[in-house]
Amino acid sequence: MKQRILTAAVMLAVFIPILIFSHLVVYPLAMAILAAIATFELLRCLGLHRDPLLAVAASLPAALSLLAFWADSPVAHLASIAAAFFLLALYLFATAVFRPGRVTYGALMGILGGSFYIAVAFSAMVLLRGMAGGAYLFLLPLVGAWVTDTFAYFTGRFLGKHKLAPVISPKKTVEGSVGGIVAAVLVFVLYGLILRRGGYVPNYWALALAGLLLSVVSQIGDLALSAVKREYGVKDYGRLFPGHGGVLDRFDSVIATAPLLLFFVMLGSGFSLFT
Repeated sequence: MKQRILTAAVMLAVFIPILIFSHLVVYPLAMAILAAIATFELLRCLGLHRDPLLAVAASLPAALSLLAFWADSPVAHLASIAAAFFLLALYLFATAVFRPGRVTYGALMGILGGSFYIAVAFSAMVLLRGMAGGAYLFLLPLVGAWVTDTFAYFTGRFLGKHKLAPVISPKKTVEGSVGGIVAAVLVFVLYGLILRRGGYVPNYWALALAGLLLSVVSQIGDLALSAVKREYGVKDYGRLFPGHGGVLDRFDSVIATAPLLLFFVMLGSGFSLFT
């Protein structure tokens, strides 16, 4: 427990300044580094991290999240990621064909799908920051995921009776899940009330809906990556954060919510969270 608390304190001491200066290149650079590390952790989970060419090839598209800082539009940036993954797919197929047995087609699809998921998610974190009102929008995936996780834990601990996904995560409960969702909705509305003092006009219905959706998706993201670990017999994706695991262990919920919020905001003015 002491190690977890100490690591959390160090993480906050490093991460908070990055968030404060998120308008500078330090933020997209940090997201690119986290994306590359997360991709390597996925390769390690699949048992493919010892191939240096494969590790570099799989991590490069994830590092494209840095380019979102200069992208003309989210569509242009996501198109560049798609192009990078097409080249990655060609490399992986060539590896499977000319180095038979080195990479199975099942592992190949796991690399493609997982690294694409990671790259798009961290890119969404950067793209949200560049939008109108981005200084507040980009925090919502973090707020939604961590509020859900915290309140789901305590609600489940004191009120939990029905298992949510016993095979994947025996400690998670339906009651905890509901508690996390309710807390996320309330915190999102409260977030709007706070920002109202800063001159923004919050759309409380849209904020409540965003809180609901992000909370549900954050829990799905958490369980999905836990299922991968369980299937491959891995306790933690990495050891970057002692007592907490790796990047994927800490950001599994966040990276599931960021693309959803980006899509939500891009839908149009009718779904604007702030005006």
